[in-house]
Amino acid sequence: MNRPLSPPLPSPSHLALALALALAAPAAFAQDAEGDARTTLDTLIVTGTRVADRTVAESTAPIDIITPEVLEATGTVELATALSRAVPSLNFPRPAITDGTDAVRPAQLRGLSPDHVLVLVNGKRYHPGALVNVNGSQGRGSSPADLNSIPISAIARVEVLRDGASAQYGSDAIAGVVNVVLKSSDSGGGIVATVGQYSAGDGQQYQLAGDAGFGLGADGFVHFAAQGGHQDQTDRARPYIGTPSPSSAPLGKVVQRYGDPEIDDGAFSYNGGYRIADALEFYSYGIFTKREVLSNGYFRPAGDSRNIPEIYPNGFLPQIYNESEDTQFVAGLEATTAGGTDVDFSYAYGSNDLSFDVRNSLNRSIGPSSQTNFHAGELELTQHVLNLDFNKLLDWGLAYPLTLSYGAEWRGEEFTQSPGEPASYINGGELLPSGAPAPSGSQVFPGFRPGDSGSFDRHNLSFYAGLEGDLTDRLSMGVAARYEDYSDFGDTTTGKVTARYAFTDTVALRGTVSTGFHAPSLQQQFYQTTSTNFIGGVPFDIATFRTNHPAAIALGAEPLKAEESTNYSLGLVLQPADGLYVTIDAYRIEVDDRITLSENLISTPVRDYLNANGFPAIAGGRYFTNAIDTTTDGVDVVATYAWALPSSSLDLTAGLNYNKTRIDKVAANPAALEAIDPDAVRFGRVELGRFEVGAPRDKFFLGGVWNVASFSFGANLTRYGEFTVRNADPARDQTFDPEWTLDLSATYRLDRWEFTLGGDNVLNEYPDEVIYPNSTSGQLPYSGSSPFGFNGAFAYARVGYKW
Repeated sequence: MNRPLSPPLPSPSHLALALALALAAPAAFAQDAEGDARTTLDTLIVTGTRVADRTVAESTAPIDIITPEVLEATGTVELATALSRAVPSLNFPRPAITDGTDAVRPAQLRGLSPDHVLVLVNGKRYHPGALVNVNGSQGRGSSPADLNSIPISAIARVEVLRDGASAQYGSDAIAGVVNVVLKSSDSGGGIVATVGQYSAGDGQQYQLAGDAGFGLGADGFVHFAAQGGHQDQTDRARPYIGTPSPSSAPLGKVVQRYGDPEIDDGAFSYNGGYRIADALEFYSYGIFTKREVLSNGYFRPAGDSRNIPEIYPNGFLPQIYNESEDTQFVAGLEATTAGGTDVDFSYAYGSNDLSFDVRNSLNRSIGPSSQTNFHAGELELTQHVLNLDFNKLLDWGLAYPLTLSYGAEWRGEEFTQSPGEPASYINGGELLPSGAPAPSGSQVFPGFRPGDSGSFDRHNLSFYAGLEGDLTDRLSMGVAARYEDYSDFGDTTTGKVTARYAFTDTVALRGTVSTGFHAPSLQQQFYQTTSTNFIGGVPFDIATFRTNHPAAIALGAEPLKAEESTNYSLGLVLQPADGLYVTIDAYRIEVDDRITLSENLISTPVRDYLNANGFPAIAGGRYFTNAIDTTTDGVDVVATYAWALPSSSLDLTAGLNYNKTRIDKVAANPAALEAIDPDAVRFGRVELGRFEVGAPRDKFFLGGVWNVASFSFGANLTRYGEFTVRNADPARDQTFDPEWTLDLSATYRLDRWEFTLGGDNVLNEYPDEVIYPNSTSGQLPYSGSSPFGFNGAFAYARVGYKW
């Protein structure tokens, strides 16, 4: 490694404290006696390596194995939430009143963008979501895959590679890779029912899930899984306590809703394989998920100019209803040639269809005849992937054969934005009581206009190769390289070098150096939405522009290019005692040309310039651009300990992540924009704050599971570090203190039955309340950036049967 991991990495005192905590107080991935820490260390991994017999303990890069017992150890039915409680560097806040982001929440790994994590299922690229996050949440501007579209009931394990891997897998794998491995047994199964509710009396949940495996003669298998459930909304809003006026919310009455949305969901999956001949096998899997999500906007009081009293005499709370459908299908053939080369040819199809409906609303410009429910449009992302992979063992006279891997991939993507019904976006000409024109479109979410809509596609072709193996009994190394050519932005080449040296059987050093990239998504390039504002009684459009829109180009927009990263990691692997396993991995991730959504450029000089140069109806807008360079430094510590007691066992795990991102550079305004408005600000302090301080810099968890006779008792204590939410007015910035949460559970096993009672956040902890100026006159008391939400304690019961 030719570049030291020097400050601003965590100081030696941070590392010493992390190691002391890991060694002295291991803690809690809840798991049963069959899935203890020893078994996990011996698990053969398939993520980040092409070597067939590589285990977790032998990995050259940090990797976590998350078992079904871990995923089911709390009351959550969401994969992303479960992972955030098991992986210290994964952040999954629960934003509210953020339009489609309420329905499809993004997760962050190592503090980077949500679309800097590549999601695989059975080692094959999973499709991204159609949504691009454009509102005020962590991950603003990103368009990641939706982890919650993968049903927990289908999962055999999750492998989380905490290392850059673009040279192995292509775009997106800057922060790491989440590989979901599906259940594949040809017999057995189970069914489980879960119910739960928050201590505040809302958010009731129930889910029924099951899976079963079947043999296909002597040469094949298929494993089915299904689940379905419902979640009521939560509400932590409070009454309006501001100065009363004709246009304010009523005093002493809760009219706003603020919390998790109402969700109905169902999923079905299969995973199968069949040996056609001795050296030829067919495999396939499929996942279909549908979720219906009802979230809330901001309340419109009775006297608000946006209300029509003839329709809503007491005001109204508009709602957004999203239907999200995810489909993933993979089929392939695996063969071995006479010369010993393994060949894998596969096709993968994936899609996400996200529709937007508006309920309990109105189009103010239509007047009293306005309808109250609207179809506001639809987003769809479709992905096709063809892979041809080769693997071959090479005997070069070393201690062990090396593994040579090479192959090619073709990927095609299409993004479609469909318009809403006319009433969701038109201006009907009705005037406000003041005589000013009324705003256009459905309140809370104006529909996509025909001019915003369209279908856009691209394709890319990649070639890749790797060589890895054990050079001696103590030294393992690997190299990988990948070339990709995209039809829209051009080509890129990435590489990776890994090494691991075992000083003894109990101490090893590992490290990686890699380059990576994130290709600009079609959503970031072509998503567009337009709203109409009236300025001096004249209608002007303000838009989120496509990057190729002539008005955006006039304001300095340029074609998006790939984000490029350089990733360094250095880790220590310790097995100082039987059953004790400790890893400490420091990392630095440099990302250049990060894709970011600008501020709204709507100053008077901008409007005057556009109006005088061919855009008479446009007042300004925002666009995506490559503008920010960042460096992220951090350290991960994970420790597991399996303690065999005389008549019981104790399985322990501890995890700590320290993570800091700093902005190295913000690109100057382009010359075109500088000439129009020298005072224009493309990136304000609010957005820059999301990069540097918007997520906790540290997270620590500690706990364990005690298995005795027919009982299991679990406890998990988590500390979430402080985070800061900046405001356009620095006086309204707020830093939120660290918080601790405690999860408890007890399980009783009777033959094939399991009965569980548990509680998440049993001490009913909440984040700090926001200061009054940021609380919408007292109605919204908590920050949507809280890493553990703001719902309070949750109690649940679960009954399961296995065969």
